[in-house]
Amino acid sequence: MRRGIIIKSISGEYRITTPEGEFFDCKPRGLFRHQEEVPKVGDEVDFDEKTRAIIKIHPRRNELDRPIIANLDKVFLTFSVKEPDLNLNLLDRLLSIIEYNDIESIIIFTKLDLLEDLEEFSKIENYYRDLGYKTYTSGFGLPYEAIKAEVNDNICCFAGQSGVGKSTLLNFFDHTLNLKTADISQALGRGRHTTRHTELLRVGTGWVADTPGFGNVDFPFDDLLSLSHCFREFFQSTANCHYARCLHLDEPGCAVKELVNSNTILSNRYENYQSFAREIKEIQKKKY
Repeated sequence: MRRGIIIKSISGEYRITTPEGEFFDCKPRGLFRHQEEVPKVGDEVDFDEKTRAIIKIHPRRNELDRPIIANLDKVFLTFSVKEPDLNLNLLDRLLSIIEYNDIESIIIFTKLDLLEDLEEFSKIENYYRDLGYKTYTSGFGLPYEAIKAEVNDNICCFAGQSGVGKSTLLNFFDHTLNLKTADISQALGRGRHTTRHTELLRVGTGWVADTPGFGNVDFPFDDLLSLSHCFREFFQSTANCHYARCLHLDEPGCAVKELVNSNTILSNRYENYQSFAREIKEIQKKKY
């Protein structure tokens, strides 16, 4: 019996690397199908070296469904500020999902050199930084070594819109990766998908996954209280709300709404929260 980490998954076959640096292509035993348990990239597994069968999946610290990956330490959320335009709705959605899974989020804003109003962008970046999120920017230079240091001894993932520079960043970390990059489709205003599968790539002493680009993901919860807890500034302000379990929607004496009205909380972020709340309410209606 050997132990290793799944670093690649294509068409039901999984590439596993061991602590000794060996590689094995394996398939899961039939018992996983009966248990409806599917191995994911990032899983720590036991496997039979002779039969090339995955025997056991060890308990996961966390997991995501889109991208399909497990045991992440950090997620680099990569968003362009132009071409395509900065999508704060998707950013807040991803931050909520990652917060729920207790994974560290690091935001990378790209293509600042294409932006005319840097002052407005700075307000947005400073807001997220004040919430405790690390942020990096590119367009006028990027501290690649600092970002690379974030990867060391961790399993990390790049996520965000397609066509915003994820593969370009990874190529800079290690030019031997030779990841495919693509131009922006002007007709759609969004990137063409350049990554077709999830794979962990060795960067320094850590692992980084380049994942298929996506524009929509589902929440891993279906209750409004969980959503409110995933917005850091909302959770911190709940103690000042009239109701202990305030959802910051229609309740009187809501401290969050007061902060929105005083422009302390970004109105756009609160609007995104309201949008997510409506989405979850629709899910609840269908479920119950």
